[in-house]
Amino acid sequence: MAPKPKTLARELSKRGPHRVLRGDLALAGQPGVVYTPESGFNLPAVAFAHSWMAGADHYRKTLEHLASWGIVVAAPNSERGPVPSHLGLATDLRATLDICVGVRLGPGQISVQPDRVAFAGHGMGAGVAVLAAAQRDVSAVAALFPAPTAPKAEKYASKITAPGLVVAGADIDTMNSNAKALAEAWGGEHVLRAVNGAKESGLTEGRRLLGALGIGGSERKTQQITRALLTGFLLYHLTEDKKYEVFAKADAELPHTTLVDPHEEHTDAGFEGVLPHI
Repeated sequence: MAPKPKTLARELSKRGPHRVLRGDLALAGQPGVVYTPESGFNLPAVAFAHSWMAGADHYRKTLEHLASWGIVVAAPNSERGPVPSHLGLATDLRATLDICVGVRLGPGQISVQPDRVAFAGHGMGAGVAVLAAAQRDVSAVAALFPAPTAPKAEKYASKITAPGLVVAGADIDTMNSNAKALAEAWGGEHVLRAVNGAKESGLTEGRRLLGALGIGGSERKTQQITRALLTGFLLYHLTEDKKYEVFAKADAELPHTTLVDPHEEHTDAGFEGVLPHI
């Protein structure tokens, strides 16, 4: 009998069984970081794009979490200023994934299977992941609390045939979120899921300065729930482990989340955006 969704979600919200190694992507010519399981050949991999005014270090625990579940995860550390180039970060995201596939990682005991790769991102980086996936074939794409980009990521989402996970918060209907537009335009199968009571900024770790300015801060519960959703989705699509199929089903009910129909009206006046994302 397959484990219950609640049991799986609780399991995946915690670190996995693998010891995690950290590496510097700059050694391969791309500023950024890479986290891997201690060893393993033909592993799945995901390239992760950061949000506005953030960087890879603001997702350290999330990246380590994915690696602890057997996934190589790398994050470029570029376009961190107040006026970033979304297309530039998308280019770096593709280059980051190519490094994971083409370079033997760690002490020679880690490699990535080229057809078991994905893009993911948060906020601005969610749209960047979509822009990157529109120009490179991957097995899955995850857009976490997506914010608008230039060019508009939803105009490129229709080109993506890979399965998609779009995660939103309570601010799904504000100017800071284009989650519905992305899901509505997605070319392949997809799931749009809201984390109950979450704010978009809650996934970012350690943003004390912006939090002090009232722009939102780290939310431990949001991080735990989102990590479980992302990990289960990637494990299913990148390893074909049917144990985690529930995380990829558009009609599955998971704890602390709500399935959203992108065609339906939804408002939550209690969570309005504070600062538009560039």
